Amino acid sequence: MIAYLEGRLLRLEEEKILLVVNQVGYEILVPAFVRETLNAKQVGDELALYIYYHQTERQPKPVLIGFNLEAEKEFFQLFISVEAIGPLKAVKALTLPVRDIANAIESNDLGQLKQLKGIGPRTAQKMVATLQGKVSKFALIRKAERAARTGPEDIVQPVLEVLVNQLGHRPADAKRMIAEAFKRNADIVSPEQLFDEVYRGEHN
Repeated sequence: MIAYLEGRLLRLEEEKILLVVNQVGYEILVPAFVRETLNAKQVGDELALYIYYHQTERQPKPVLIGFNLEAEKEFFQLFISVEAIGPLKAVKALTLPVRDIANAIESNDLGQLKQLKGIGPRTAQKMVATLQGKVSKFALIRKAERAARTGPEDIVQPVLEVLVNQLGHRPADAKRMIAEAFKRNADIVSPEQLFDEVYRGEHN
């Protein structure tokens, strides 16, 4: 199964791209929020994408869906676990950045979820019912241009807010969990990594 591709951009269209990897061209669907990050790319530019590979009996032709970050792909896999949202519908629906969608789910903001292409009130409610409590860490994803290394305050503050405001931990407990995460892994450079380390520590 294909999980990651790195190559040269040969064609850039509205919802898909053609990526040449070792002289083989791969047609890859890209959600709107990923497509926006490719606007500055030109034919011949190097490009690396994490790939969701979709093939079933009903969909025998393999479909590749591309993401800038592994966390975006992970969110996509959760997103399509919602009843009535398959991979192809999800590609069209993801018109907002993952962090905005995750925030809307965690805060029960049906109005924002209904702004997604093809998502009506009933599906928005199913998204909240299925995913609320599971997508907090994705609300920390920075813009897909891969944020440069940030200072500790920039890393800690978003995680602290999620732990206290969304997950209900007391501030003192949240700070302790963050401190312990840094003790276990001193190489944390992003809120996403910090949240993963906190979560790992609490579930070991």
